[in-house]
Amino acid sequence: MNFHAIRAIYHFEMARTWRTLLQSVISPVISTSLYFVVFGAAIGSRMTAINGVSYGAFIVPGLIMLSLLTQSISNASFGIYFPKFSGTIYEILSAPVSYIEIVAGYVGAAASKSIMLGLIILGTARLFVSFDIAHPLWMIAFLVLTGVTFSLFGFIIGIWADSFEKLQLVPLLIVTPLTFLGGSFYSIHMLPPIWQKVTLFNPVVYLVSGFRWSFYGVSDVSVGISMGMTLVFLALCLIAVWWMFRTGYRLKA
Repeated sequence: MNFHAIRAIYHFEMARTWRTLLQSVISPVISTSLYFVVFGAAIGSRMTAINGVSYGAFIVPGLIMLSLLTQSISNASFGIYFPKFSGTIYEILSAPVSYIEIVAGYVGAAASKSIMLGLIILGTARLFVSFDIAHPLWMIAFLVLTGVTFSLFGFIIGIWADSFEKLQLVPLLIVTPLTFLGGSFYSIHMLPPIWQKVTLFNPVVYLVSGFRWSFYGVSDVSVGISMGMTLVFLALCLIAVWWMFRTGYRLKA
């Protein structure tokens, strides 16, 4: 394993975060803070508790997960797409670096950025609502696992995309709506029975439910099922990345 190569790619991608601090960190934190102000403080004070948890506290895991998913995909997809766009991807592919090391560098940096952002938003939420974390180790596990999984998913999108428009297509039209419909702002048990069953086909439900359980010990889906579905999605992303590098899909053309 060439750790020097992994560290070089990782440091290069992380350096881009500090150069674009306003866009990479400050902007998502401000946007999420507005959700806390509107839904947590203004609207949440007028709503009843959900499963014994105040509405303002109830939406904290969902908002963190929303930012985690979008930022993981955005960071990883742009990180691998820009070398393709500029042509420098061929220098990386021709270097004595394995595919595993390339993926580890890019995905590791994207996951680190999104996890760091998630922790910042977690700290920011304390300024607006009061909440406890019942299972902190599980919270970290879900945070890290989700960050890595969706960074891999973003990496796949970055390889697949052949334009900046396609780069934003999946996050805007698929991932963000699924997150809003995945129980970020409500419990799926509040839906009619037929829609509760339909919602179970939304993979984000399992991520939000498991992450919320780590905070309050309540969930819409069993925590074991939530962890299992996350691992399945991680495995699918790993298989897709392996196939792309194995065949050179949109990398060597």
